Amino acid sequence: MHKRQFITTLSGVTLAGISGLTRAQRLGTPGVTGSEIKIGQTLPLSGPAASYATNGKAMAAWFDLVNAEGGINGRKLKLVQLDDGYSPPKTVEQSRRLVEREQVAFIALPVGTPTGVAARGYFNSAKVPQLFIGSGAATWTDDVAKFPWSLGWQPLFTDEGRTLAKHILQTRPNAKVAVLYQNDDAGKDLLRGLKDGLGVAVKQIVREESHEVTDPTVDSQVISMQASGADVLVMWGSPKATIQSLRKAHDIGWRPTIYINQNSSSVPTVLTSVGLDKAKGVISAAFLKDPADPTWKNDPGLQAWSAFMDKYNRGAAKDYNAVYGTCVAQTVVQVLKQCANDLTRENIVRQTRRLDLELPMMLPGLRIKTSDAHPHPVTGLRLQQFDGTSWKLMSV
Repeated sequence: MHKRQFITTLSGVTLAGISGLTRAQRLGTPGVTGSEIKIGQTLPLSGPAASYATNGKAMAAWFDLVNAEGGINGRKLKLVQLDDGYSPPKTVEQSRRLVEREQVAFIALPVGTPTGVAARGYFNSAKVPQLFIGSGAATWTDDVAKFPWSLGWQPLFTDEGRTLAKHILQTRPNAKVAVLYQNDDAGKDLLRGLKDGLGVAVKQIVREESHEVTDPTVDSQVISMQASGADVLVMWGSPKATIQSLRKAHDIGWRPTIYINQNSSSVPTVLTSVGLDKAKGVISAAFLKDPADPTWKNDPGLQAWSAFMDKYNRGAAKDYNAVYGTCVAQTVVQVLKQCANDLTRENIVRQTRRLDLELPMMLPGLRIKTSDAHPHPVTGLRLQQFDGTSWKLMSV
């Protein structure tokens, strides 16, 4: 089905003279009752990528806040979270369980690129919304016509790669670049975007190394990249791999200009584990405020978010991933508010194409605005550099 055909189908799902509530009941939207909306999520509560579970915990906490304030149009949100260990076959199994046994209305913030891709075919065959996938893989926009029920949320990894390439060309036009990327669609998208952005300067990439998310270490790859003579390192991987690569580079005396990915830029969970002095000077593209950055200590958005965390997610790390989970939860809530009483799965997807909002924890100047032609929610990025204490937004 072509993208235009799908949009037309969504727009045409109306039953004149029947209220949205009656329509939802008549069609029997799973997970929707007069008092509840049941939402599903797969995420790595265990395994090598378990640090990403912070996203889901923050989402659950925000839903608790919404429920405490009366829910959405009188309905409470129930989030069913299942552990997939960041294993694609397990994700498919747990996705089927959410739809067929748990009877959720839709999926929100399933974590991961390989896991999300593995389950995408099932969701689209079943016509169940797979919304705001925790991944910036380009496939969520490249293949929207083929998989219209699946939608990402954050900036694409290809755009992230192009942003880093632009900065490298502006500041280090003669750089020798080494790239360490996660060997999946996400890491490959970053590499593709970086190469596209470098253009004719792509020959300045002197070494490419990949790693699996399950690899015990990336030490050998770091040593190999140092031997290449590179003076710029672009690192894309999980928090664990990022910690290891930054620590190893410092320990062997390699001092390139280092770029790391936004998903692994948390000060408390990543940079502190490396050693703040060892991480000084690292650059990252970002779109969310880092709660560990003193720059935002008097920011009203951060203060409100911190108060929320203290009340509804007490004891959890106030890190970048928790901000991410909160922002996605807020986006889900906005979609459901716009649905009003028409909670058919078709209308839920339709409303993701009708968003126009600012979120308090997004960086200044960035906004969510979607349409039928541009369904992807977050597209903007800003560069920031770690000064040994906090992240500072860069003007270049």
